[in-house]
Order: sequence, then C-alpha cells, then structure tokens
Amino acid sequence: MKRVAQVIAVRPEKLDEYRELHRNVPPAVLDRIRRSHISNYSIHLLGDRLFGYFEYHGADLEADLAVMAEDEATQQWWRLTGPCQEPVAEAATGEWWATAEQVFLME
Repeated sequence: MKRVAQVIAVRPEKLDEYRELHRNVPPAVLDRIRRSHISNYSIHLLGDRLFGYFEYHGADLEADLAVMAEDEATQQWWRLTGPCQEPVAEAATGEWWATAEQVFLME
C-alpha cells in the first residue's frame, strides 16, 4: 500500500461551490476511484489550501491515474471542480495537485 498526500489551493471565491460539489460526488466518479485501487480518500481544507490523502493498493499508480483521467464521468467532474482550484507555488511544472513528501508515519 502506498500513501499519497497532495496539496492544491482553492480559489476563495469558489470555496462554497467546492464544498457544495463535494456534498454529492457522482457515484460513477467514486466507482472509478475505487476501481483505480484507491481507498481512504479524503480532502481537508485549511485556509485556502486543500489537503488530499489516499491509500493506493494497486501495482502501477501512474497507469491507474491515466485510466481515471480518460474516464468520461471523471472528466465531467473535473470540469466542475477544476475552476475552483489552482496549483500551489510548490507544484512542479505541469503538476495540478502537488504531492507532499512523507516525513513521519506512526502505525
């Protein structure tokens, strides 16, 4: 299992919309996430920063994320959520959600 933590900014004027969108995530989007071997997925908000965490139980995260990106329901969802977000300064070139380094783990 691989733990993944990511950060992105939410546009302040889109905060209420972002919250509302996540009150009713389409079942097809949730199903695609599960079929991509992702579990325990959560998004938290602090100020204008969104912190996402999930656990990956597959063999090839990049391949599973690529399949997810090709999914029509996911693409529709991203067209709704994408305008609410903006990459943080720490994001690598071309990176939307910046992946955070794990520096501590207690199990």
